[in-house]
Amino acid sequence: MDKLKNRILQDGKCFPGGILKVDSFINHQMDPNLMMELAKEFSNLFAGAHITKIVTIESSGIAPAIMVGYITQLPVVFIKKKKPKTMENMLTSQVHSFTKDRDYTVCISNDFLTKDDHVLFIDDFLANGNASMGVIDLCRQAGAKIEGMGFIIEKAFQMGGDVLRREGIRYEALATVESLDNCEIKLR
Repeated sequence: MDKLKNRILQDGKCFPGGILKVDSFINHQMDPNLMMELAKEFSNLFAGAHITKIVTIESSGIAPAIMVGYITQLPVVFIKKKKPKTMENMLTSQVHSFTKDRDYTVCISNDFLTKDDHVLFIDDFLANGNASMGVIDLCRQAGAKIEGMGFIIEKAFQMGGDVLRREGIRYEALATVESLDNCEIKLR
């Protein structure tokens, strides 16, 4: 997706350790027009899949997931990073955040993720695949089927794509970063 790639090159910032900062247009301040275009692209890419629910993980995946849900007219549920006292029928999994370098116990209500669900997972980044593995774990616990995963940006130099391919998960990335060596952004 050329518009996204151009925006990454124009406004993205690189930091040592393989960190790409896109907080001026994706995951802090958001460009709603770009988000809608990304959502349309995800909707087109997964148009043939049997999807009953859009799932994301808080917080950066919420905006694109809601827009995909709006376009496809499907419900959206987000996995929480903190266990609320009011959640019933809770499913949990452990996820390590690459960016924040900490572990989270993520959770979702089994009322909103069930054996009848066919899931499309939407998130901002695919890096090491930790969030994706948490989603896979939660879906297995619920008996839900993952139909696909969509990521705004994949860091191809990290192992997330390999992890998902080994799991047999179809995934699509709208932009792929080949390298951030020497803090230079190189896209595929």
